[in-house]
Amino acid sequence: MIRKTSGTRRPRLVSFSGIDGAGKSTQIKALQSRLTDIGARVLLVTFWNDVARLTWIRETTSHTLFKGDKGVGTPARPVSRRDKNVQSWYMTALRLGLYFVDAISLRFVVQKALRADVDVVIFDRYLYDELANLSLRNSIVRAYARLTLLLVPKPHVSFIVDADPVQARARKPEYPLDFLHSSRDSYLALSDLVGGMTILAPQSVWDVERQVLQEVLETLTPDSPQDRPAEKVAGEKPGVAAMPLCP
Repeated sequence: MIRKTSGTRRPRLVSFSGIDGAGKSTQIKALQSRLTDIGARVLLVTFWNDVARLTWIRETTSHTLFKGDKGVGTPARPVSRRDKNVQSWYMTALRLGLYFVDAISLRFVVQKALRADVDVVIFDRYLYDELANLSLRNSIVRAYARLTLLLVPKPHVSFIVDADPVQARARKPEYPLDFLHSSRDSYLALSDLVGGMTILAPQSVWDVERQVLQEVLETLTPDSPQDRPAEKVAGEKPGVAAMPLCP
Protein backbone atom coordinates (compact mmCIF):
# COMPACT_ATOMS: atom_id res chain seq x y z
CA MET A 1 0.00 0.00 0.00
CA ILE A 2 1.29 3.47 -0.89
CA ARG A 3 0.73 6.15 1.72
CA LYS A 4 2.10 9.68 1.58
CA THR A 5 3.35 11.16 4.84
CA SER A 6 1.58 14.49 5.11
CA GLY A 7 3.86 17.49 4.62
CA THR A 8 6.92 15.50 3.55
CA ARG A 9 6.34 14.82 -0.13
CA ARG A 10 4.46 16.59 -2.86
CA PRO A 11 2.28 14.71 -5.35
CA ARG A 12 3.89 13.36 -8.51
CA LEU A 13 2.68 15.08 -11.69
CA VAL A 14 1.92 12.92 -14.74
CA SER A 15 0.74 14.28 -18.09
CA PHE A 16 -0.66 12.53 -21.15
CA SER A 17 -0.48 14.11 -24.61
CA GLY A 18 -0.94 12.97 -28.19
CA ILE A 19 -3.05 13.23 -31.32
CA ASP A 20 -6.80 12.68 -31.16
CA GLY A 21 -7.63 8.99 -31.13
CA ALA A 22 -4.20 7.93 -29.88
CA GLY A 23 -5.67 6.22 -26.81
CA LYS A 24 -4.92 8.74 -24.05
CA SER A 25 -8.25 8.25 -22.27
CA THR A 26 -7.79 4.48 -22.22
CA GLN A 27 -4.33 4.78 -20.66
CA ILE A 28 -5.46 7.38 -18.13
CA LYS A 29 -8.33 5.20 -16.93
CA ALA A 30 -6.04 2.18 -16.68
CA LEU A 31 -3.43 4.12 -14.70
CA GLN A 32 -6.06 5.50 -12.33
CA SER A 33 -7.36 2.00 -11.70
CA ARG A 34 -3.90 0.46 -11.17
CA LEU A 35 -2.79 3.20 -8.80
CA THR A 36 -6.01 3.03 -6.80
CA ASP A 37 -5.63 -0.73 -6.50
CA ILE A 38 -2.25 -0.35 -4.80
CA GLY A 39 -3.47 2.32 -2.41
CA ALA A 40 -2.38 5.51 -4.15
CA ARG A 41 -4.58 8.58 -4.06
CA VAL A 42 -5.11 10.07 -7.50
CA LEU A 43 -6.40 13.43 -8.74
CA LEU A 44 -7.39 13.85 -12.41
CA VAL A 45 -7.13 17.28 -14.07
CA THR A 46 -8.61 17.69 -17.55
CA PHE A 47 -7.09 20.52 -19.53
CA TRP A 48 -10.21 21.74 -21.31
CA ASN A 49 -12.44 21.75 -18.19
CA ASP A 50 -9.95 22.73 -15.49
CA VAL A 51 -7.25 24.78 -17.19
CA ALA A 52 -8.28 26.34 -20.52
CA ARG A 53 -9.67 29.86 -20.34
CA LEU A 54 -11.77 31.93 -22.75
CA THR A 55 -13.14 28.71 -24.22
CA TRP A 56 -16.12 30.55 -25.66
CA ILE A 57 -13.80 32.26 -28.15
CA ARG A 58 -12.64 28.88 -29.48
CA GLU A 59 -16.16 27.53 -29.60
CA THR A 60 -17.34 30.61 -31.49
CA THR A 61 -14.60 30.41 -34.11
CA SER A 62 -15.12 26.68 -34.55
CA HIS A 63 -18.89 26.50 -34.79
CA THR A 64 -19.94 29.98 -35.95
CA LEU A 65 -17.11 31.18 -38.17
CA PHE A 66 -15.77 27.91 -39.57
CA LYS A 67 -19.00 25.83 -39.40
CA GLY A 68 -17.33 22.95 -37.59
CA ASP A 69 -19.38 20.13 -36.10
CA LYS A 70 -19.98 19.82 -32.38
CA GLY A 71 -19.48 16.72 -30.29
CA VAL A 72 -16.98 13.86 -30.24
CA GLY A 73 -16.53 11.77 -33.34
CA THR A 74 -17.11 8.01 -33.17
CA PRO A 75 -16.80 5.30 -35.85
CA ALA A 76 -20.60 5.20 -35.98
CA ARG A 77 -20.95 8.98 -36.06
CA PRO A 78 -18.01 10.85 -37.63
CA VAL A 79 -17.84 14.62 -37.20
CA SER A 80 -15.91 17.32 -39.03
CA ARG A 81 -14.12 19.60 -36.60
CA ARG A 82 -12.89 23.04 -37.68
CA ASP A 83 -10.72 24.48 -34.94
CA LYS A 84 -7.07 23.59 -34.34
CA ASN A 85 -6.76 22.26 -37.89
CA VAL A 86 -7.43 25.75 -39.28
CA GLN A 87 -3.90 27.07 -39.83
CA SER A 88 -4.44 30.62 -41.16
CA TRP A 89 -2.15 33.39 -39.91
CA TYR A 90 -4.90 35.15 -37.95
CA MET A 91 -5.86 31.92 -36.16
CA THR A 92 -2.21 31.39 -35.27
CA ALA A 93 -2.08 34.92 -33.82
CA LEU A 94 -5.24 34.20 -31.81
CA ARG A 95 -3.78 30.94 -30.52
CA LEU A 96 -0.59 32.66 -29.34
CA GLY A 97 -2.67 34.89 -27.11
CA LEU A 98 -5.00 32.16 -25.87
CA TYR A 99 -2.20 29.70 -25.15
CA PHE A 100 -0.29 32.29 -23.15
CA VAL A 101 -3.38 32.82 -20.99
CA ASP A 102 -3.73 29.05 -20.60
CA ALA A 103 -0.07 28.76 -19.58
CA ILE A 104 -0.63 31.21 -16.74
CA SER A 105 -3.81 29.36 -15.75
CA LEU A 106 -1.97 26.03 -15.81
CA ARG A 107 0.73 27.42 -13.54
CA PHE A 108 -1.86 28.21 -10.87
CA VAL A 109 -3.70 24.90 -11.38
CA VAL A 110 -0.45 22.99 -10.89
CA GLN A 111 0.42 24.96 -7.76
CA LYS A 112 -3.00 24.13 -6.32
CA ALA A 113 -2.68 20.46 -7.30
CA LEU A 114 0.70 20.20 -5.56
CA ARG A 115 -1.01 21.17 -2.30
CA ALA A 116 -3.65 18.44 -2.65
CA ASP A 117 -3.56 15.47 -0.28
CA VAL A 118 -2.92 12.95 -3.05
CA ASP A 119 -0.02 10.87 -4.34
CA VAL A 120 -0.40 11.39 -8.08
CA VAL A 121 -1.96 14.15 -10.17
CA ILE A 122 -2.80 13.03 -13.72
CA PHE A 123 -3.21 15.70 -16.40
CA ASP A 124 -5.40 14.72 -19.33
CA ARG A 125 -3.50 16.89 -21.83
CA TYR A 126 -1.06 19.62 -20.86
CA LEU A 127 0.31 22.82 -22.37
CA TYR A 128 2.20 20.55 -24.77
CA ASP A 129 -1.03 19.71 -26.60
CA GLU A 130 -1.59 23.37 -27.40
CA LEU A 131 1.97 24.06 -28.49
CA ALA A 132 1.75 21.05 -30.82
CA ASN A 133 -0.95 22.94 -32.74
CA LEU A 134 1.61 25.57 -33.76
CA SER A 135 4.13 25.47 -36.59
CA LEU A 136 7.27 24.69 -34.62
CA ARG A 137 9.39 24.98 -37.77
CA ASN A 138 9.05 28.75 -37.45
CA SER A 139 11.85 30.25 -35.34
CA ILE A 140 9.54 32.88 -33.80
CA VAL A 141 7.00 30.23 -32.83
CA ARG A 142 9.74 28.08 -31.30
CA ALA A 143 10.91 31.06 -29.24
CA TYR A 144 7.31 31.59 -28.10
CA ALA A 145 7.04 27.91 -27.15
CA ARG A 146 10.23 28.08 -25.08
CA LEU A 147 8.94 31.18 -23.29
CA THR A 148 5.57 29.68 -22.39
CA LEU A 149 7.22 26.45 -21.24
CA LEU A 150 9.15 28.50 -18.69
CA LEU A 151 5.84 29.58 -17.15
CA VAL A 152 4.63 26.10 -16.23
CA PRO A 153 6.14 23.43 -13.98
CA LYS A 154 7.41 20.36 -15.80
CA PRO A 155 5.61 17.13 -14.82
CA HIS A 156 7.63 14.35 -13.24
CA VAL A 157 6.51 12.12 -16.11
CA SER A 158 5.25 13.42 -19.46
CA PHE A 159 3.84 10.84 -21.86
CA ILE A 160 3.24 11.26 -25.57
CA VAL A 161 0.90 8.48 -26.65
CA ASP A 162 2.08 7.91 -30.20
CA ALA A 163 -0.25 6.32 -32.75
CA ASP A 164 -0.63 5.59 -36.42
CA PRO A 165 -2.80 8.48 -37.73
CA VAL A 166 -4.89 6.10 -39.86
CA GLN A 167 -5.79 3.95 -36.85
CA ALA A 168 -6.29 7.00 -34.64
CA ARG A 169 -8.75 8.50 -37.09
CA ALA A 170 -10.62 5.19 -37.34
CA ARG A 171 -11.15 5.31 -33.57
CA LYS A 172 -12.00 9.01 -33.43
CA PRO A 173 -12.98 10.44 -36.84
CA GLU A 174 -12.92 14.20 -36.34
CA TYR A 175 -10.02 15.66 -38.31
CA PRO A 176 -8.65 15.08 -41.84
CA LEU A 177 -5.95 12.44 -42.12
CA ASP A 178 -3.34 14.89 -43.45
CA PHE A 179 -3.83 17.04 -40.36
CA LEU A 180 -3.33 14.06 -38.06
CA HIS A 181 -0.07 13.22 -39.85
CA SER A 182 1.21 16.79 -39.43
CA SER A 183 -0.03 16.86 -35.84
CA ARG A 184 1.88 13.67 -35.01
CA ASP A 185 5.05 15.18 -36.51
CA SER A 186 4.51 18.27 -34.39
CA TYR A 187 4.26 16.24 -31.18
CA LEU A 188 7.50 14.47 -31.97
CA ALA A 189 9.21 17.79 -32.72
CA LEU A 190 7.85 19.19 -29.46
CA SER A 191 9.33 16.27 -27.52
CA ASP A 192 12.77 17.36 -28.76
CA LEU A 193 12.06 20.93 -27.68
CA VAL A 194 10.78 20.00 -24.22
CA GLY A 195 13.15 17.13 -23.47
CA GLY A 196 12.61 14.38 -20.92
CA MET A 197 9.32 13.17 -22.42
CA THR A 198 8.46 9.49 -22.75
CA ILE A 199 7.16 8.52 -26.18
CA LEU A 200 4.88 5.50 -25.97
CA ALA A 201 5.37 3.82 -29.33
CA PRO A 202 2.35 2.15 -31.00
CA GLN A 203 1.94 -1.32 -29.49
CA SER A 204 -0.68 -3.35 -27.65
CA VAL A 205 -2.79 -1.57 -25.04
CA TRP A 206 -1.50 -3.99 -22.43
CA ASP A 207 2.16 -3.28 -23.22
CA VAL A 208 1.55 0.46 -23.04
CA GLU A 209 -0.21 0.06 -19.68
CA ARG A 210 2.81 -1.76 -18.27
CA GLN A 211 5.18 0.91 -19.53
CA VAL A 212 3.05 3.72 -18.11
CA LEU A 213 2.65 2.12 -14.69
CA GLN A 214 6.34 1.32 -14.44
CA GLU A 215 7.33 4.92 -15.22
CA VAL A 216 4.88 6.33 -12.66
CA LEU A 217 5.75 3.86 -9.91
CA GLU A 218 9.41 4.86 -10.22
CA THR A 219 8.51 8.42 -9.21
CA LEU A 220 6.68 7.16 -6.10
CA THR A 221 9.67 5.33 -4.64
CA PRO A 222 11.36 7.16 -1.74
CA ASP A 223 14.71 7.44 -3.56
CA SER A 224 13.33 8.58 -6.92
CA PRO A 225 15.10 11.68 -8.33
CA GLN A 226 13.22 14.94 -8.56
CA ASP A 227 14.32 15.58 -12.14
CA ARG A 228 13.45 13.24 -14.96
CA PRO A 229 16.27 11.85 -17.14
CA ALA A 230 16.65 12.51 -20.86
CA GLU A 231 13.91 11.43 -23.24
CA LYS A 232 13.01 7.76 -23.16
CA VAL A 233 11.20 5.82 -25.85
CA ALA A 234 8.82 2.99 -24.96
CA GLY A 235 10.27 -0.40 -25.62
CA GLU A 236 13.83 0.48 -24.57
CA LYS A 237 13.32 -0.36 -20.91
CA PRO A 238 13.36 -3.96 -19.66
CA GLY A 239 10.09 -5.56 -18.67
CA VAL A 240 8.94 -5.81 -15.08
CA ALA A 241 8.10 -9.46 -14.63
CA ALA A 242 7.47 -9.11 -10.91
CA MET A 243 5.12 -6.15 -11.23
CA PRO A 244 1.72 -6.94 -9.62
CA LEU A 245 -0.36 -6.50 -12.76
CA CYS A 246 -3.25 -8.50 -14.09
CA PRO A 247 -4.27 -8.82 -17.76
